[in-house]
Amino acid sequence: MRKNRDDLAKKYIKEIKSADVWSVFKIIADFVKGFDELGELGPTVTMFGSSKVDSSSEYYKKAQELSSILAQRGFNIMTGGGPGVMEAANRGAFEYKNVESIGLNIDLPFEQIPNKFTTTELSFDYFFSRKVMLVKYSIAYVIFPGGYGTLDELFEALTLIQTKKITGVKVFMIGVSYYKPLFKFIENKLYKNGMITQEDFEQIRLTDDLEQVVEEIEASVLNQIKILQECGLGDTQYSKSLIEFFKDKNIDNKEAR
Repeated sequence: MRKNRDDLAKKYIKEIKSADVWSVFKIIADFVKGFDELGELGPTVTMFGSSKVDSSSEYYKKAQELSSILAQRGFNIMTGGGPGVMEAANRGAFEYKNVESIGLNIDLPFEQIPNKFTTTELSFDYFFSRKVMLVKYSIAYVIFPGGYGTLDELFEALTLIQTKKITGVKVFMIGVSYYKPLFKFIENKLYKNGMITQEDFEQIRLTDDLEQVVEEIEASVLNQIKILQECGLGDTQYSKSLIEFFKDKNIDNKEAR
């Protein structure tokens, strides 16, 4: 096992540091695979969180519960495909046959076993291509407690929203007791020192109210449709899937808060 970890780590060092032109094709392959498999997904919510919690954890249970509610209402669920919170989220969606439970795994120098609750599973060589796929096709990001990887994904999402690379997407942080110190740091240090704007700060919703999360995600579908139409993308397959979803669910016609 140690040898396998070392071999995989050496592989990444060689690919990144050698500037081998063939690595470009492997990177392109990651993107092509993602675009090909995920390009026609309907409304999808990406859920992030620690791989280290087990099924007895309150966060595992909350992730499974939220995923189940969203899937029941027709949302696909996407995760990093591993254990812990990712497994819980895929597990909650797996029982609903009309939606996809998607896992985007990655080869790591330490073991990450794909969970068994996915209907669509892809494996990536590179973190950055995987992160693009995790955010590109989603209308909301739900961040459960986690470590460096989860925080990286949180701030990546917030940066993309701040710089208008993606628009109309909600970011929810679940776990008030866990994330409150970080939330306060963002408010008291970043916002109050002018490092981010009020609009940037208001992109984050810190809550443990799962029903509120679901309601806000549903309400944001209309906003997504409007943005696509304003950008001349109203005739795309993705836009049409959102319109059909909106009509079928009889969602309240108010703007997302």
